Amino acid sequence: MGHALATALRAAGVPVTGPHGRGYPGAGDAVVLLCVPDDAIATAAARIAPGPLVGHCSGASGLDVLGERPAFSVHPLMTVTPAGADFRGVFAAVNGTSPAALATGEALARAAGLEPVRVADEDRAAYHAAASIAANYLITVEAAAAELLGTAGLDREVLLPLARAALENWGRLGPAALTGPVVRGDAGTVTRHRAAVAARVPELVGLLDALVAATERLAERTR
Repeated sequence: MGHALATALRAAGVPVTGPHGRGYPGAGDAVVLLCVPDDAIATAAARIAPGPLVGHCSGASGLDVLGERPAFSVHPLMTVTPAGADFRGVFAAVNGTSPAALATGEALARAAGLEPVRVADEDRAAYHAAASIAANYLITVEAAAAELLGTAGLDREVLLPLARAALENWGRLGPAALTGPVVRGDAGTVTRHRAAVAARVPELVGLLDALVAATERLAERTR
């Protein structure tokens, strides 16, 4: 995340140094933005010299982890790989301990191409859990589908057009985009699905059962 944000900010003409290593004191800097694991934020913040406005990039953490100093947060709602990320048009959760700190977070977000939305500290865990479901756990589900498909001799690329269309339809229609045997009430097919999973990839039965139950609840709300 640090490299991706630094690249985006430099491209926008923002003077950026780093990313720096652990223990960087930030002496003389106007702003220090910590891009470290959540459990390391408090320690990293404590090492920052007095003076800079300090921020973090955590989605789940509040501002209290930065101590008593003025602080802000900017969390790009985008998956970042070693190849980097394109932040244009992407939302970012921001917050600040004061109007000036919040404005700094918003300004940095916009400079990187992000669209800032304020998320209060008490909402951060729910916000970040939603993001994890939408991205991290989506990969888990797709990997499970690919593993099962592999038992039929097919590669995951076969599923990509289907998965992409389903996600785009959800973006346009919300829960009304739901299709498949559960929403149709085709219990026999669902039973055969479970038997196939139990026979071929039994460790995925629990995941399938949870997904079917959740889909049944969603289908009830959309009828």
